[in-house]
Amino acid sequence: MHNEDDWISILRIACQATSQATVAKTIGYSAATVSQVLNGSYQGDTKRVQQAVEGALMGMTVECPVIGDLRRDRCLDYQRQPFASTNPLRVQLSITCPGCNHKRGVA
Repeated sequence: MHNEDDWISILRIACQATSQATVAKTIGYSAATVSQVLNGSYQGDTKRVQQAVEGALMGMTVECPVIGDLRRDRCLDYQRQPFASTNPLRVQLSITCPGCNHKRGVA
């Protein structure tokens, strides 16, 4: 079980090991966002950033009803993708995601 602030410590360690820009790209956010999160001044949805860090840097997963075992950051990535009627996976996700307990802002 992880401490509530473990993800920020992991984020800080990852940035020290490489750079904020590299870590930002890994988690799908800007370097400015990473800097603001680390400084405690980020005004956006910190829970989303936390989920991205937990998935991309800590290997945490969710059980997607469509895909199965899925890293948290990939779950967020799928939620950001626009609907595409030509892609069967995105069609299924567009049906399932709105009611899922891992939906952005819920999990």
